[in-house]
Amino acid sequence: MEILTAIILGIVEGVTEFLPVSSTGHLILATELLGYDAARWSVFNIAIQPGAILAIVVLYWRTFWAVGTGLLRWEANSVSFVRNLLIAFVPAVVLGLAFGDQIDALLENAVVVAWALIAGGIAILIVERLARTTNVYGIAGVSTAQSIKIGLVQCIAMIPGVSRSGATIMGAMSLGIDRRTAADFSFFLALPTLTGATVLQLYKHRAEVTGGDVELIAIGFVVAFLVALAVVKAFMAVVTRYGFAPFAWYRIVAGAAALIWLSSK
Repeated sequence: MEILTAIILGIVEGVTEFLPVSSTGHLILATELLGYDAARWSVFNIAIQPGAILAIVVLYWRTFWAVGTGLLRWEANSVSFVRNLLIAFVPAVVLGLAFGDQIDALLENAVVVAWALIAGGIAILIVERLARTTNVYGIAGVSTAQSIKIGLVQCIAMIPGVSRSGATIMGAMSLGIDRRTAADFSFFLALPTLTGATVLQLYKHRAEVTGGDVELIAIGFVVAFLVALAVVKAFMAVVTRYGFAPFAWYRIVAGAAALIWLSSK
């Protein structure tokens, strides 16, 4: 039964990690809906996130290779690429370490997730309608000031249900960055952010993780990786054609349905 649970949650993670719908929020709602112990599975939910991140490494391996070789030659574009991501990563490190316990407490609150889904959906609709963007020609073209602001906006996603990808993409677009670059920035920023969050959570809860938990995490990791491989390509196709509005309306409907269901329990 626990293996089936790991597979289900791995699918949820793989589907939602890069969509602006909040993977953590969906994992929390899934554990609540299926009657799982939220505290029991909270570490698992964080630990399988790098599985989805690995999908980005595989899908964008040419970019990683180009940036890596460019750094060896100290090329300006590669240096700017890495600099911008590191700058955007810093706020999450500072606030994550400072408010780790408060963040952990929110990870078991499904009502917070439901309200955050609704609020985030409304925010996406507003940004989609009002943002005036221009092509900045990739992550290297993002300014230092913009990178800092994207990093600060990402921290809002420490509230489960907000969506890390949604916050960073909408934050970037509100700063005038084109949709494609905003999505790419979010994808690549996920690498240090979610890897750091996983390492921190596993370290904090290392005494609670048993051999069986490691096996379940490995299963969830692999499932999340395989599912995310398919979802990222589909996501970019939808965004290119329809924008982010479909995800906004989904968030609003899902959040409202969750609130109704939670209030009836």
